[in-house]
Amino acid sequence: MITKADKNVARKKRHARVRRVVSGTAQRPRLNVFRSTKHIYAQLIDDQAGVTIVSASSLDKGVSVENGGNVDAAKAIGEEIAKRAVEKGIKSVVFDRGGYLYHGRIKALADAAREAGLEF
Repeated sequence: MITKADKNVARKKRHARVRRVVSGTAQRPRLNVFRSTKHIYAQLIDDQAGVTIVSASSLDKGVSVENGGNVDAAKAIGEEIAKRAVEKGIKSVVFDRGGYLYHGRIKALADAAREAGLEF
């Protein structure tokens, strides 16, 4: 039987494999996504300087989501992170799905961010 811990270890291995190649800069930061069962988080990271430029999550007061662990919340976070990035003058990003499969909430967040003005 595959446990939740086994799935998380596999996700972390996938994420480490991708992170060897994917890196963000000040001009093109990395859009990192983390999802838990109850919430979803996104942040733009400049890996060269080691700083987070912009972040958004379903826990933020400015983002009105009823349930943070569903596709609608992911869409709202995608729109919010794109809006905050455009305000900072960032239009192009590198997408880091965090080792998660590209479907469901991850895909919804990415599509909403694209529609709101970010280029991947």
